[in-house]
Amino acid sequence: MVRLPQLNLPDTPQHVPQRGNNEQAYVFNNDGYKIYLDKLKLYSRKYKIAVHSYVLMTPETEYEVNQLMQSLERYYVRYINQTYDRTDTLREGRYKSTHMGSR
Repeated sequence: MVRLPQLNLPDTPQHVPQRGNNEQAYVFNNDGYKIYLDKLKLYSRKYKIAVHSYVLMTPETEYEVNQLMQSLERYYVRYINQTYDRTDTLREGRYKSTHMGSR
């Protein structure tokens, strides 16, 4: 079944929480935090998203949050699975976001 596109409004801050499967940790250690934040910085610049804190993002167009989260997730899950000899996902389902109102 095809996923419906998520609503992303340009210039509107979004809250995008990260939660692991079964309420498990999503980031496992300091190296994981560094990798995750380095990639968040890289992809937020690439997709032109202002990161106000680790969970508040303001996209310039309707597509950037999806692209940032997809790129970040692909990299980070692959990193964790290789580092810890895992094959599973880290989160249950797709990321969710909540619009916080306009600036």
